[in-house]
Amino acid sequence: MTDHALRDGVLAKLGRPLPGWLVPFLVALVVVGGGSFLVLLLGHGSDRAWHAFFVNWLFWTGLSQAGIVFSASQILGNSHWSHPIRRIAEASVAFLPVAFLLFIVLWFGRAHIFPWVAAPVEEWPKSFWLRDWFVFLRDGASLVLLFALSVWYMYHSLRPDAAILASRTPGRGGRLYGWLARGWKAGAADEGAEIARSHERLGQIGAAVVVIYVLVMTLIAFDLVMSLAPHWLSNLLGGYLAVAAWLMGLMVLALTTIFWRRHLGLEELIPSRTMHDLGKLCFAFTVFWMYFFFSQFIVIWYGNMPEETSFMMLRIAVEPWRTIGIVMVCLVFVIPFWGLMGVKPKQTPAILGTFAVISLVGLWLDRWVFVVPSIVQSATRAPLGWTELLVTAGFAGLWGLTHAWFARVFPIVSPRLLDRMAERGAAHH
Repeated sequence: MTDHALRDGVLAKLGRPLPGWLVPFLVALVVVGGGSFLVLLLGHGSDRAWHAFFVNWLFWTGLSQAGIVFSASQILGNSHWSHPIRRIAEASVAFLPVAFLLFIVLWFGRAHIFPWVAAPVEEWPKSFWLRDWFVFLRDGASLVLLFALSVWYMYHSLRPDAAILASRTPGRGGRLYGWLARGWKAGAADEGAEIARSHERLGQIGAAVVVIYVLVMTLIAFDLVMSLAPHWLSNLLGGYLAVAAWLMGLMVLALTTIFWRRHLGLEELIPSRTMHDLGKLCFAFTVFWMYFFFSQFIVIWYGNMPEETSFMMLRIAVEPWRTIGIVMVCLVFVIPFWGLMGVKPKQTPAILGTFAVISLVGLWLDRWVFVVPSIVQSATRAPLGWTELLVTAGFAGLWGLTHAWFARVFPIVSPRLLDRMAERGAAHH
């Protein structure tokens, strides 16, 4: 770690402020979305408002947690290609405390969302399992565990960077950097040992994050999604929702990487080969999502049991749900599959970003299709319009503000990983 030309050159670019319009725009989204939600609660649209709130909570919480899981997977796989973009994925950790507060808000709308609150299930053991306080207590505890592990993971990921930046620019970061770097041993030999220990801890915590992520997502899928149709059963639903959230995280990472790459002028640090690798992941897990989707469908179709087929038939044979279900599959799989099959679309930010947006719209509809038809059952027209769009805008604004806050407080590219790239000669600045 004697030559820090790469690190210093990149850090000089990271000080560039965000566009002046961006934060006010995100605040406006939050105000409009939050205000619309409150107005709907006071009027005749409270049911749709809570349904939209729940769908967006599932969507934004899933993709935020997937960002930490992506970083952990790169540590566990000992990958090097993702060094320039790993911190961009980790920035989603800032939304997790907000997600937990919004989960608490769900308690107040439980009667509008979960049918077993107003009409308790009498069948044992579901009558024991589906009690509102019990559901929210265990799911809340599981989210606390997962989010706490994610924050602990980020503590060890940010700690070497805080020490580097504090020594490079004394006073930067204030008390937060001082707390993160507390006890860090400086000096050539000591610093190398500290970084090695930090990397080892990241691997240990990252393994726990990945395992707990799958378990918690499965619990959330069973408790909060499958319970909307209390007599329906699918053992694959937990894995399906976890894979869908992972795909959301990859697509959002592609969009945020494109933004920061262009805004900060990091084209040399994040070259086309890195975009290609990220695009290959997006393409691969688009196929993997379809694998899980079809696996769930074929088992239900082959079993032909009424308590299982009723859930699927409502979505593939009954209007207005059928049309939206077809559109969802096209947006998540058909269009991105054909669009990202070649090399050039993966390497071209504009094309990759376009298909990422299409996929994310489809994945939002995927959450909506799994939630709303179970609650509404029959409708002359789909309850999908301005209500859902405005509430989604509020959530998007919240997520964007947390991401912007993280990028303002911490470097959006890790100095520690820049040094590792320089040592390996993996990049030129």
